[in-house]
Amino acid sequence: MAREDIAQLRAKIKKTQDKKRFEHTLGVTYTAACLAMCYDVDAERAEIAGLLHDCAKCINNEKKVLLCKRQSIEINITEAKNPFLLHAKAGAYLAEYKYGIRDEDILNAVRYHTTGRPGMSMLEKIVFIADYIEPGRNHSGRLPELRRLAFHDLDKALVEILRDTLRYLEGAGGEIDPMTQRTYDYYSTCSAQDAPGGVRGTLEEDDVFRGADDLFRGENDVLRAANEWVTVPAENEE
Repeated sequence: MAREDIAQLRAKIKKTQDKKRFEHTLGVTYTAACLAMCYDVDAERAEIAGLLHDCAKCINNEKKVLLCKRQSIEINITEAKNPFLLHAKAGAYLAEYKYGIRDEDILNAVRYHTTGRPGMSMLEKIVFIADYIEPGRNHSGRLPELRRLAFHDLDKALVEILRDTLRYLEGAGGEIDPMTQRTYDYYSTCSAQDAPGGVRGTLEEDDVFRGADDLFRGENDVLRAANEWVTVPAENEE
């Protein structure tokens, strides 16, 4: 996708989201692109997946359910009880049929960015992790640790994020999507078998930690950088 096309995509997404959601989208986009560069993954594809990951988030729940039913998209028991969770599956559909994305890896990154799945691609892992650690997030006291880990060992970061998510849902009495549990079981087993392995970045460890510190030093600085780096806004974006 050409840079001007990404600029147009960014403008379209901005029109569908409120200010807070769009800031989160930019945070995920920028973080995903940085992780992609660290792990030698195509940064533009990570950027596109980041822009699209919440493209259905601001659609009301009734419309999410209706869209999934009309397009024969499976709705599991957890999603039926909590239809806001359908934004990932609905988003993958919109990414393909509204925004014209034909790259199956990007579509899967959108589809599984909330639950993960066993056997995720590098891009899927990157978007899943970026959604959790982007600089606008403040939901976990472990975020500084997880942000550093994400730039050092992607698979370990994935397992830790899944573990934290399950612990939070269990403690809060929330519904646990079966796919999230399966993903954790799969990667925690892989991590135990492969220790001390995992997917490591291509930079030296000290440089990765230093880069992560710089990246996450301040939310406003990162989001400002995202606005400048991710893409040049379209002329009629507003």
